[in-house]
Amino acid sequence: MYRDKSLLPTQAIRLAVLGSLGIGERRYAELATETRHFTGAIVGPSLDLLGTSIELLRFEGLIEPVAGQGMADNATMRLTEAGRGALHDLLGAPLRSPLNDIGRLILALKLRFLHLLPLADQAAQAEAMIEMAEGEVARLTDLQRRAAGEPGRLGAWLALDLAQARDRLTWFQALKESLAERAPTDHVEA
Repeated sequence: MYRDKSLLPTQAIRLAVLGSLGIGERRYAELATETRHFTGAIVGPSLDLLGTSIELLRFEGLIEPVAGQGMADNATMRLTEAGRGALHDLLGAPLRSPLNDIGRLILALKLRFLHLLPLADQAAQAEAMIEMAEGEVARLTDLQRRAAGEPGRLGAWLALDLAQARDRLTWFQALKESLAERAPTDHVEA
């Protein structure tokens, strides 16, 4: 993790693998292929994402083959209790702003696996997403103001980028509201 406790690029791969197994057991090859395809679709080929192997997660005791299979070719893998704890920690890590390629991947992974967290933790993550988006809107608004009147196409590009950032903020706010609607309410009878 970085000093601010946000995830390193290699931890994004850990999140992808552990999250996939949090949804359900997967064969080793399916897990590797799914992880490669998902991360590649978000960030494209990236040397930053090489380094965390499924074998390392098995060695660390975060994943294991289903009982009775051993490590046969293409064994079916599952999360261990330690793996569930690591998944919870990774899903709860802060987000970094501005959103670069790795940040977008981590955000996409958090959204993909958000339902694996308890509802209160999901709401906390939605709030973190809102804070990240608010910071992004503020940063882009300031840059747009500073660049106003400059020749070239920067102003038009900033307007597009700012509109997308505002749309993300609105989406995260709606996510938080939908989670609040699902939260149990305590009724006190008089």
